[in-house]
Amino acid sequence: MPPFVEFFVIVFTMLGAFFLMFLLMYLLAVVLFPLERSISEIIWSHQPQPPPVPQKTSFKDFSKKHGT
Repeated sequence: MPPFVEFFVIVFTMLGAFFLMFLLMYLLAVVLFPLERSISEIIWSHQPQPPPVPQKTSFKDFSKKHGT
């Protein structure tokens, strides 16, 4: 096989493999999209617990409690 023909065969094979990998990644994303959506809905529907309410204290209460 002449070298320039072999060169083109190798180049087109590499380009084909490159685009085939992108196609496979796209198909994987399409297949996993429903799973990702259901997990996202579970996470966003979960109600976070409200933060604890800070106690109403003053510096005088702190001094009495700690004896300073």
